[in-house]
Amino acid sequence: MARTDIPPLTAVRVAEAAARHGNFTAAANELGMTQAAVSYQIKILEERVGAQLFERHARGVSLTTIGRSLTSKATEALDILADAYADAKGSSQGTLSVSVIPTFGTNFLAQRLGKFQIESPDIAVRVEVSEGLVDFMSDGFDVAIRGGKGNWEGLKSRLLLPTVFTPMLSPDLAASIGGVKEPADLLKLPILSGHDPWWHRWFEDVNVDYSPPPEGSGGQFGPQILEANAAIAGQGVAMLTPAFFQSELERRQLVQPFEMTCDDGSGYWIVFPESRRNSGKIRKFEKWLRNEAAAFRKS
Repeated sequence: MARTDIPPLTAVRVAEAAARHGNFTAAANELGMTQAAVSYQIKILEERVGAQLFERHARGVSLTTIGRSLTSKATEALDILADAYADAKGSSQGTLSVSVIPTFGTNFLAQRLGKFQIESPDIAVRVEVSEGLVDFMSDGFDVAIRGGKGNWEGLKSRLLLPTVFTPMLSPDLAASIGGVKEPADLLKLPILSGHDPWWHRWFEDVNVDYSPPPEGSGGQFGPQILEANAAIAGQGVAMLTPAFFQSELERRQLVQPFEMTCDDGSGYWIVFPESRRNSGKIRKFEKWLRNEAAAFRKS
């Protein structure tokens, strides 16, 4: 396509902002323009395209099919342009903001992040631990570490570690029943987060009938790190991913009574917007973290 076919960049920026906000006034505030100027730029773009991009309503605007197609590609193009500009002026090597789920952040990333900082002193990493999903557009994060199947729309996802799980408990709790010698022995002990599907899967694979404890017993702890701490304190048996608790196993704070592990097809992934796949700092961090995860899997 000839470069003469590219529409005015100002009009594209305005339409992209209006599409994100669903409102001309909000787009005007973001861009430091008047609402009239926003309307004018969109009119110019619609005339160049030869079709209506927005349907006007009393309380905002909505995209037409053509408008949705154009502005979604415009968002990606503007992100790529922003990354290229940042690389050109050298500011992409600044702060890398990472959102990470608690257990991965505490028991894997935090133990290795110093190596990345030594290898890449020009990138300052800011880490925020959160269970919730981040909105890359509004929350200001560059990458995130998430647990799941890796199928998040609009995001590039790379597998770091598969999710495997097995029961773990404190040595004292195991000794309280004379030791855990077979899987059925676990049923003599308090089960933490007993309604978690991982318990059903593991007991099914070891051919033991399992009925979850009554509602309200055993507690529901959420992140694995909390369940592990409860297990270390002797409160019950936790279903955990051994990869995250090697130190606790070595110190005998926890024991893994059976080699049998299960997985449910999920894993821990590094994710970032498709449109930012060419960012230098993201590529460097992704490559480093995937290498760390690969080395860990081989150890």
